Amino acid sequence: MKHLKRNWPLHLMLVPSLIFLIVFSLVPMGGIVMAFQNYKPFLGFTKSAWVGLDNFRALFERQDSIEVIWNTLIISGLKIIFNLLAPFTFALLLNEVRKAFFKRFVQTLVYLPHFLSWVILGGILLDVLSTDGGFVNQILTSLFGIKPIFFLGDNNWFRFTVIVSDVWKEFGFGTIVFLAALANVNPSLYEAAEIDGASRWKQTLHITIPSMLPIAVVVGTLALGNILNAGFDQIFNLYNPLVYQKGDIIDTFVYRTAILNGEMGLGTAIGLFKSVISMVLILVSYRLAYKLANYRIF
Repeated sequence: MKHLKRNWPLHLMLVPSLIFLIVFSLVPMGGIVMAFQNYKPFLGFTKSAWVGLDNFRALFERQDSIEVIWNTLIISGLKIIFNLLAPFTFALLLNEVRKAFFKRFVQTLVYLPHFLSWVILGGILLDVLSTDGGFVNQILTSLFGIKPIFFLGDNNWFRFTVIVSDVWKEFGFGTIVFLAALANVNPSLYEAAEIDGASRWKQTLHITIPSMLPIAVVVGTLALGNILNAGFDQIFNLYNPLVYQKGDIIDTFVYRTAILNGEMGLGTAIGLFKSVISMVLILVSYRLAYKLANYRIF
């Protein structure tokens, strides 16, 4: 009680956050009931017909639902892999730069895309990848003689475009974690290796990379908790009906099903399914991070 009286201003500062949490996170949880109803907005929660698990059965019986789940797993899985490899590799290369000014300039340059929204980048990519005068297709046509590629309208190219553009946007910001890990490497290790005659490549192989592996394991295992989050903002701003077969993910499918088609019961069931699986994966990923890299929050 004395502790509470002494620190009451700090507890008071938590009140706005608690109110925000209750209003926007806890109260809406009541809407989960729609997953078990044939929900009609004009009837409300109380009068909409109760259908039990029918919405969940429909989730696994509809062919487009299964395609959406597979699309989500494939796109998200590849994003996790390449968003781990790209910053890891870039941090290694940047660590070898000796000119401090150039190093800071490059860091700033590659960080910038992270702070741009996908609304802005989506418009840029639509112009750059356009088949009618787009910069990329002009290069492919003029230099390599390749016919224009419909990157955002061809099922065979859409996933590739999504993954590459996401890696380009995020790898600079992800590099921060690995550069922080490199900053903690004891310089005496490099000095001792140099005295022993180790080349720069040998130092990287036996000192730099092993020093980065623990944080790489942490980043990779924690990312598993987001395996069902393939990036709604990006997909929503880039996709179109031509690429639904390979580009539609759970979040965009929920949006179309619940908001555009009015099947709110089915949309809620899909969202609940995703949330439960994501919660389990987050718990598993934190456990793996603790086991493999001794990382824990609590």
